[in-house]
Amino acid sequence: MSEVSPIYLIKKARDIYSQSELANILKVSERTIRRWEVNETAPPAYLAHAIRQMILPLPFNDNKTSDFKFIDLFAGIGGIRIGFEELGGNCVFTSEWNEFSKKTYLANFSSTASHIFTGDITKIDESDIPDHDVLLAGFPCQPFSIAGVSKKNSLGRPHGFECTTQGTLFFDVARILAKKRPAAFLLENVKNLVSHDKGNTFRVIIETLKNELGYEIHYKVIDARYFVPQHRERIIIVGFREKTSFSWDDLLLPEFSPVLSTILHPEDGSEKTEEPYTVGLSAVVNPKYVLTQNCGNTCRIMPRNTERPEMASALALLIPVPSHVPYLHDIIKMALKSLYQGARESDPGDLHLANVPG
Repeated sequence: MSEVSPIYLIKKARDIYSQSELANILKVSERTIRRWEVNETAPPAYLAHAIRQMILPLPFNDNKTSDFKFIDLFAGIGGIRIGFEELGGNCVFTSEWNEFSKKTYLANFSSTASHIFTGDITKIDESDIPDHDVLLAGFPCQPFSIAGVSKKNSLGRPHGFECTTQGTLFFDVARILAKKRPAAFLLENVKNLVSHDKGNTFRVIIETLKNELGYEIHYKVIDARYFVPQHRERIIIVGFREKTSFSWDDLLLPEFSPVLSTILHPEDGSEKTEEPYTVGLSAVVNPKYVLTQNCGNTCRIMPRNTERPEMASALALLIPVPSHVPYLHDIIKMALKSLYQGARESDPGDLHLANVPG
């Protein structure tokens, strides 16, 4: 394995820890960390080994085979990523700027040499993003300014999504799709995206994806209450570079909605104890992970795959994850089947998709 510079590893560690936390772990002052970061002084060579051993997660095997590659934009804490990984995908690039979300994401998903994690997607050139089969994005809902478009129309000048969507985070989704041309994408947003800015926002998005970028588009508002005890309506937009057989009619919604008690820890010994999160023979939730002192037995919820105690402060960010995963899992399965069938009918070598589980 090639040597990695200490300063590179320090920057990776800073994605997870504050200067104060990192200084405490490495037994140096915050001033020393700052001096290393601004290249005022060089960190000692032995520090690379120390950071690998004490701070950064151990990497998974980069040589594992995967059915397809995907990127995770506006990733939050990785709710959408979970469903794609469960169906054989390999995440090669992630972007998330929120500091608390970044810490939780990096605690939940191990680093690999083939995976890039970055903060502000607006500062990343689309050419630097790895090639991928599927793009995922839970981009924010923002209005589009039509002033520049109207002016160009009056002057008879052509315009495209670069003009229409410039200054919004959807622009970054569009420019990556235009450059990388993945076989498919899945976009997730709030239900109100459809009516936002009197429908103009959604119209621009669909026109950009369909007419300018040439993708086959399908969208639907879905309520997570069919899968988890939470009323959470989201619009899901899926797109395919080639013609597919995808249909929302294939998404079968459960007849009955689950209730809150079905997702809580029973605390009766029927579950295996997972210290430090649940303790004792009855696997009772550790009091430090109870949301509030007055919440009682109905709010005992445990962070997912969080091995670092400091991540408990981000518990509120973790709660929405179960809402996304169940119904997105079914949608992902449908999308991958459509992609696989399309690849077999056109160019089987174009997309490396194995048989998708039924």
